[in-house]
Amino acid sequence: MKQKWYGLPVFLFAPSILAADMPLNMTQGVTEISGQVYNLHMIILYICCVIGVLVFGVMIYAMINHRKSKGAVAANFHESTKVEIAWTLVPFIILILMAIPATKTLIAMEDPSDADITIKVTGSQWKWHYSYFDHEIEFYSLLSTPREQIEGSEEKGENYLLEVDKPLVLPVNKKVRFLMTSEDVIHSWWVPAFAVKKDANPGFINEAWTRIDKPGFYRGQCAELCGKDHGFMPIVVQAVTEEEFDEWLIAQKQQANDAKAEAEAALSQTLSMEELMAQGEQIYLAQCAACHQPNGAGLPGVFPSLIGSPITKGPVTEHIDIVVNGKAGTAMQAFAKQLTATEIAAVVTYERNAWGNDSGDTVQAADVSSGEAGSADSGASAPATPVTLSANQPESGQVNTAVTETVNQVIEEVKAVVLDDLTMNELMAMGEKVYMTHCTACHQAAGTGLPGAFPSLVGSPVITGPISDHLDVVINGKAGTAMQPFSALLTPQQLAAVVTYERNAWGNDSGDAVQASDVVGHGK
Repeated sequence: MKQKWYGLPVFLFAPSILAADMPLNMTQGVTEISGQVYNLHMIILYICCVIGVLVFGVMIYAMINHRKSKGAVAANFHESTKVEIAWTLVPFIILILMAIPATKTLIAMEDPSDADITIKVTGSQWKWHYSYFDHEIEFYSLLSTPREQIEGSEEKGENYLLEVDKPLVLPVNKKVRFLMTSEDVIHSWWVPAFAVKKDANPGFINEAWTRIDKPGFYRGQCAELCGKDHGFMPIVVQAVTEEEFDEWLIAQKQQANDAKAEAEAALSQTLSMEELMAQGEQIYLAQCAACHQPNGAGLPGVFPSLIGSPITKGPVTEHIDIVVNGKAGTAMQAFAKQLTATEIAAVVTYERNAWGNDSGDTVQAADVSSGEAGSADSGASAPATPVTLSANQPESGQVNTAVTETVNQVIEEVKAVVLDDLTMNELMAMGEKVYMTHCTACHQAAGTGLPGAFPSLVGSPVITGPISDHLDVVINGKAGTAMQPFSALLTPQQLAAVVTYERNAWGNDSGDAVQASDVVGHGK
């Protein structure tokens, strides 16, 4: 009998001794902070094991050696001052001993200062957008698990639902600061190997940081219930050496230049209906099917059906506009920065001809480009006659020449329009819209900023100072801060409008009206 009791401590302590090798235990991670979190977790686990052994040991001993069959008689006393003091002080001391290392770890986790790289992480249903502030690189990261695996028609892969088309690439041995926000609902960016889990709230900025010790792929996912496809929002981080990271930066900038050249070349291309439908189907299934369903039927009361809808049956320009710019107040997000003009043309063509819609419309990249120019916040309406080639038009050199001439004419018209002077009311209306779209995540809707992270714009030196300085910080950003350049994101008209809005909103009332011509002439 005694031999059995001798084995009890081994049974109780075995889980904690072998904890590092247990698959259900917390992972040790690949960062200094994750190591501190793991060690803290194990310390608390050992303390809990000791308390459990002592408490249950006393209980079991009392039940065995003080049972009635052995003639034990219960003691008769009401209270004991010594016992009261003991079971008050002992837990208090234990909690203090646990709080000291926990506080040190929490303070270290919340210190993103002196970062080498700053990355803005924006969650949206259901994808992540990464923006490298110091390198003018940004991209979306989407789930890449084949739909056949999700639907069960194919065997699930090794990293099922934890694979993306473009991972976040980070260098090892560099302190990386994350700024978390959201475009719609609350998300949560969670990578267990880094011990980083931070909520991404719309209209607010949360901070986190990491320093990765060794290269590799590290996976996580959204840890907040953010909607119907919450489980399809993975995170993949590729940690590389500093040399490889520098090479990746060069490659990304080259890809951006190549993509820009391809987009410009695509404006003069005319694709057949078959080519547009094939490409459009692929894009639709990757980008749109999560909300509108693969069959276009949508989800009644949540996401509208595209079968015979006013959008797919209405004017092509309105269809392009909603895909390019999204729709405020709904879950329909803007795809202008997510898809190329050719891809938008293909998916619009697909939606207008799939599921029995059969409109016969074919949309080309040139149509999207002219639609973007017309629907930009320039105060002007879209061109009255978009270039829309039908499926039965001949693909001849004459047609291509006509398309090119029309596109060039539209571009010249747009250039003339966006440099026109606007009234103060027009600038303020447009500027408010641009500010709410691009600036509120950091500076807040009321312009008050976030103390210690993002400066207030209410009566700030930039707002009340020279207009040229204000334009410079909006156009070119500010090195060493989270202020990114917007020259590649906004048109001259939009830049002028948002600067005007900031200089006259929230009681600033400078009376300054900035025009697109001021933006174009800035720095010359």
